Amino acid sequence: MTEVVFVLAASLVFGIGVWGLLIAEHLLRKLLALNVMSSSVFVIMLVAAGGNASPDPVAQALILTGIVIAVAATAFALALMISIYRETGRASITDEDDDDR
Repeated sequence: MTEVVFVLAASLVFGIGVWGLLIAEHLLRKLLALNVMSSSVFVIMLVAAGGNASPDPVAQALILTGIVIAVAATAFALALMISIYRETGRASITDEDDDDR
């Protein structure tokens, strides 16, 4: 029963992340939505690995590796966002000021 609750909660959080990814125009909000989505995937992986019984150590190692990769990818995306902001002067992806081309 608790596995179902965790999967439903993680699915809801994943849906919120997808919604934030589609709606947000600011790059930092899009990055935050991607991190929310990846966190929900980690929860689903943990439940699939056997949350109540003795958990599979291989699955736990994969989740830990995924978390480390997500942190590195977030740092890289933040560096790219700062670079885009310095180059364009804005951190959103709207096409408001494209008439100067």
